Amino acid sequence: MAAVRITVNSNGSLKVEGDFEIVDAQGNVYGLGGRTVVSICRCSLSQNKPFCDGSHRGHFNHEAKAFDLPPKK
Repeated sequence: MAAVRITVNSNGSLKVEGDFEIVDAQGNVYGLGGRTVVSICRCSLSQNKPFCDGSHRGHFNHEAKAFDLPPKK
């Protein structure tokens, strides 16, 4: 299985790439139509949640900068 990579886009979505599946709260699998790249909404404006439809443009401001989390408690 290839590694999954999640990219936090500035002012936008989470880009998910690789060999993955996405499930709902009950464990039902979303049909991704063979896609190996999808974008997940972070702004809650998408009409296609959990997937991004670009509705965030001009309405979501977050500069993605990596940082280290504190040690796990």
